[in-house]
Amino acid sequence: MKIFLSGMLAHPGLLAIVLDRPAELAPAVLPDHAVRAPVGGADLLTALCAAPGEEAPGGVLRDAGEADLERLCYFTGWQEQEFSGLALTGEDGPVLARIDPACAGGFWDGAAWEAEGAALGCEIAREIMRGHGRRPAAMVRSIRPYLAARAWARALADRETPCTLRSDRTREGAVRILSDRSAHDGFFRMRAFSLQHERFDGTMSEVVQREGFVAYDAALVLPYDPARDLVLLIEQMRYGPILREDRHPWVLEPVAGLVDAGESPEDCARREAVEEAGLQLGALEPMVRVYASPGYTSEFFHCFLGLCDLGGHEGGIAGLDSEHEDIRSHVLPFDHAMELVESGEINAGPLAMMLLWLARARERLRSAA
Repeated sequence: MKIFLSGMLAHPGLLAIVLDRPAELAPAVLPDHAVRAPVGGADLLTALCAAPGEEAPGGVLRDAGEADLERLCYFTGWQEQEFSGLALTGEDGPVLARIDPACAGGFWDGAAWEAEGAALGCEIAREIMRGHGRRPAAMVRSIRPYLAARAWARALADRETPCTLRSDRTREGAVRILSDRSAHDGFFRMRAFSLQHERFDGTMSEVVQREGFVAYDAALVLPYDPARDLVLLIEQMRYGPILREDRHPWVLEPVAGLVDAGESPEDCARREAVEEAGLQLGALEPMVRVYASPGYTSEFFHCFLGLCDLGGHEGGIAGLDSEHEDIRSHVLPFDHAMELVESGEINAGPLAMMLLWLARARERLRSAA
């Protein structure tokens, strides 16, 4: 069969990941159609839409088989019956194509996406297709934004950080992954792997077997009013204390949320402050960027202080119904928050760490206010 592909799906690198084989497209143009930009997050795809008088550039996959069509549907979330036959001028004649019925997006700038978004698009494709044959297609559709966020976390990790005291050995040069499999792959992914690594004496270690959680990057923000010396904390029921069988699973925390694919941690911090506390933040001060627990999870925290006006902000109940959130916010003096750290009532490590950071910067911030 012949399939006409456009937009992101016409990118050779991304298509090769989806099909799990090299694939060449014969350049083609579909008359009376247009490629539209996705509406929403970086995990979404371009749409091929009916558009009289326009032309949709793309390419024809001439040697497509049933397995190729199935893999395309797995990646996109489409159904095979959504493909229909269309006339294409030239030697390729009739082709199969999937026409989007909604077509809400605007102009698609393919050159800009190639330069700025293709690398992330390919990472998202790898993350999704890694589960092909193991993770049901229905699950992919339900957790697609989280799979994309997991891919984005790898992109955020590919940034230089200082090595002034610690070793400057690299993962590529000093670690050998010998085997790697997914022990579980849903919202969280658990990897079971074996590896060797270079020791401090220059020799290679024995082969070690390990397991670890592949999680996400998160943005955390502590709202602070330096003029009034007030902080805002949120409270919600948490699953970790339940699993530990803690009698009190409601936990005080900073505002926090997962960084969506393509989103900056700063933008995530501002978005979460609105969603979880109904709060518009002013300037953001970077605090620390840290692994939550580097011994067994990839989870990474981007922590900020959010300067704001908390006068008249009495807290309340907030959160997204779509995420089953039930969040209460508290506005309290900084000294009271530190008393809660000392008593142990604040038992979430990130919040304690961020309050201690604020203790060091508090005099400077209050003077500037």
